[in-house]
Amino acid sequence: MSEKGDKKRYWVGFNRVYGIGPARLDRLLTVFGDIEDAWNASPSNLGRAGLSPSLVNELIETRSRLDLDEEMGRLQEAGFQIITWQDPDYPERLREINAPPPVLYCWGELTSRDRWAAALVGTRQVTPYGRTVTEDLAATLAANGVTVVSGMARGIDGIAHRSCLDAGGRTLAVLGSGLDQIYPPEHTHLAERICQSGAVLTDYPLGTKPEGRNFPPRNRIISGLSLAVVIVEAGEGSGALITADFAAEQGRELFAVPGSIYSPMSRGTNRLIQSGARPLNSADDLLEGLNLELITRQEQVDLELPEDETERRVYKTLSRDPLHVDEIQIQCGLEASEVTAALAMLEIKGRVQQVGGMQYVRARERRAGYRIG
Repeated sequence: MSEKGDKKRYWVGFNRVYGIGPARLDRLLTVFGDIEDAWNASPSNLGRAGLSPSLVNELIETRSRLDLDEEMGRLQEAGFQIITWQDPDYPERLREINAPPPVLYCWGELTSRDRWAAALVGTRQVTPYGRTVTEDLAATLAANGVTVVSGMARGIDGIAHRSCLDAGGRTLAVLGSGLDQIYPPEHTHLAERICQSGAVLTDYPLGTKPEGRNFPPRNRIISGLSLAVVIVEAGEGSGALITADFAAEQGRELFAVPGSIYSPMSRGTNRLIQSGARPLNSADDLLEGLNLELITRQEQVDLELPEDETERRVYKTLSRDPLHVDEIQIQCGLEASEVTAALAMLEIKGRVQQVGGMQYVRARERRAGYRIG
């Protein structure tokens, strides 16, 4: 296993320690400089790093009982990936929010196209009206290359995922449980379809049951992954309204589908509109809000290669996976000085980014700095 792969086990370990969230983990990384050193730190050093005695005991107890090799083996055997703050393929939009989850468990694949995503969420008690609107919106988004994000719950969520897949689009599902605890269980086949044309994601470790308290934090990730959030149908106490709150907090475009004043499933969405959400009267309203013209323009820029031949050769070797300058030189067949000069120019032009340790990625795939609250 590579050193990078070895390090991920410690991220998985910390994700098992109750009480260590984004802020405390960020503090530990700042103090110790390395995730492995933080995991193996002595109790006294952990205390000096700001952990309370009870939290130090919790970490020590977790370290003593958790077999990281076994944990990583279970993940690998199931075909799941681990994505951390330090990975260049950590979702760009999610990294923008306050205190993003340090670890994502991923079944499937994230791509650069997922930067352009919209969330479709709503009630589990969907009406025929809500079903029709969801199917239309999901298919329209898929046809325009926009990734559909939802929570794979019964009702609106499941319809959004299926309609997107049926239209040939990409979709991301965010769970309130571990990847080995698909909920609801009747959506297991849907999860298998999603991971073929998108990804099923969670920040909960394997074995985590779908308890009610897990779903509000899950909704925060749904909105964090998206440019815009659409509440299709929601009663006054619907969990989808929590997603709307997170969307507003994160500065996401918030839409609500207006409905009959006599329908209980439209009371929440009508109230959102009354409070300032944009009414969604057609799929065109959503496409306009997503600014598809900007998306098309950005994709065209991404396809353009540098004019200089040396820079072009260097750029074409790069992807979202970090590549050391020595490996770039080998793949390009160029002198070290030529590679260094080309990387410097590409970095100035904003085409590539150094991510540490003399490793480079394409700038459109680079990791932005995360913020901790």
